[in-house]
Amino acid sequence: MNLQELGWSPFFNAAFERLAEPGCLPGRVAVQIISGKYLVYCDEGEVQGEITGRLQYLASGPEDLPAVGDWVAVRIVPSERRGVIVDLLPRRTKFSRRAAGKRAEEQVVAANVDVVFLVQALDSTLNLRRLERYLVVASDSGARPVVLLNKSDLCENLDAVRVAVERVAAGAPVHVLAARHGLGLDALNEYLAEGVTGAVLGSSGVGKSTIINRMLGRDYLPTEEVRDFDDKGMHTTMRRELVILPGRGLLIDTPGMRELQLLGGTEGLEAAFEDVEALALECKFRDCRHDEEPGCAVRRALDDGHLPLERFASYRKLLREITFLERSGNRTEQTLYKDRVKKLTARHKRGYKK
Repeated sequence: MNLQELGWSPFFNAAFERLAEPGCLPGRVAVQIISGKYLVYCDEGEVQGEITGRLQYLASGPEDLPAVGDWVAVRIVPSERRGVIVDLLPRRTKFSRRAAGKRAEEQVVAANVDVVFLVQALDSTLNLRRLERYLVVASDSGARPVVLLNKSDLCENLDAVRVAVERVAAGAPVHVLAARHGLGLDALNEYLAEGVTGAVLGSSGVGKSTIINRMLGRDYLPTEEVRDFDDKGMHTTMRRELVILPGRGLLIDTPGMRELQLLGGTEGLEAAFEDVEALALECKFRDCRHDEEPGCAVRRALDDGHLPLERFASYRKLLREITFLERSGNRTEQTLYKDRVKKLTARHKRGYKK
């Protein structure tokens, strides 16, 4: 393997020359083995890398540690297939979500990705609202989102479903596949080339690993059948892995996501709901809440069926989630917000008793 095949570019070269210590080589994280230990691809081939205590100490959270797809500076141990990761190079893009738990920590799912393949299965698990959430996060990542509708052989009303998906895809390309039978995969070649990195994301059982295996031409990643009674898949993929497609780029395989929590910021929401944002600009009042205000273009579009009610409800739900996350990011503001809610609730209760 060589650096260009792995996605090396002038952007990373400039960062490496500025940050790397003498004697270090650039490498790309392919697998996180355990916490602090990684499989790294570099000019020397595959090496096991371990981060330094300094890098661990300086990290303010998990987002400051290497993730699959990251470029790092590695000091190779002579005569051994291992090295020490001394620095993390700046990321060009990243697909992140809020980690599970009460602490609002960022989890980097895939770093330095050029295109994000969002996979949905055309069976009973197809969920347009979940796809909208994926599109919001993908738009925030800096990578190009592409929607893949897999298992087309299981869909009886394919044309209607595709139209419904294209309506919520916000301009992102939509491709129909049957990866298990090798159908439709040629469409992915349009987005991949040597040095280009794609990430394959979606819930368990949608066929992410099968897509990569077919693109690779062999059964490299393990796969399992979905459950018959609900079409849901089991967590066969247990780790994120960077897979090289010789001469055609790289794909990052990811475990199925049970949930995809947002991190905050409205840029991705605005990109994923361009139709709602465009309508809001036509409202009579700039601070229109799209409820009962006169001259509301959004309400007019809802009434005449131009804007589906389910899509607008999804937009408002995601907006509320983002707003809450932004408030909770500042503990003082969060406390003040809760106090205001308590006062309003108490005032409402007093009025109700009277």
